[in-house]
Amino acid sequence: MDRGQHPPGWAWQWLSSHPATLHQLECSGAISVHCNLYLLGSSDCSALASRVAETTAPRARKYKCGLPQPCPEEHLAFRVVSGAANVIGPKICLEDKMLMSSVKDNVGRGLNIALVNGVSGELIEARAFDMWAGDVNDLLKFIRPLHEGTLVFVASYDDPATKMNEETRKLFSELGSRNAKELAFRDSWVFVGAKGVQNKSPFEQHVKNSKHSNKYEGWPEALEMEGCIPRRSMAS
Repeated sequence: MDRGQHPPGWAWQWLSSHPATLHQLECSGAISVHCNLYLLGSSDCSALASRVAETTAPRARKYKCGLPQPCPEEHLAFRVVSGAANVIGPKICLEDKMLMSSVKDNVGRGLNIALVNGVSGELIEARAFDMWAGDVNDLLKFIRPLHEGTLVFVASYDDPATKMNEETRKLFSELGSRNAKELAFRDSWVFVGAKGVQNKSPFEQHVKNSKHSNKYEGWPEALEMEGCIPRRSMAS
């Protein structure tokens, strides 16, 4: 690709219309790498770095896990982001601690699940389960023996459902999911549930894989969900 084929400022215009890429560029500090990627000269690179700084500097104050406002007392702040296609991995953040991410190198294709103590908010275990080529029994062994009140954070990546069977869908439904029964190949899904809930969870998003509405070729858009979960009391 020839740099001269593009008009001045084309890279910045493209990045400005793709805020997720711009945010990743800023957070990773990879200005120089991206300058090479977009074939920018040194002067254009400096200008791009300045524009990134100008654009991101006046942000509103962010709270735990990047929430726009603090959670009430005795609540846990969280953010769950599904993977984007099969390229960008998912993230699960709780109380400003990243439980699962590509940076931590503990995410993978399929379902990424973090189990959390509902009283203390401490991580119990986090694992990724390959739902395309893996063994669904590994997932079943992980979610069958949950203790009452355990919080379950789930983020899909690439394909969350091919290996799902009836028991898997039933277990997720019992954790409060409305969408587990219809989850299908390459759907995007984020969910927070708990062992022993009486009602369906308010924390769930699902987008079907459809060639008519997919944001990426072969995959729907990534999902991002945030909120505040009440801590479980010792007595409950």
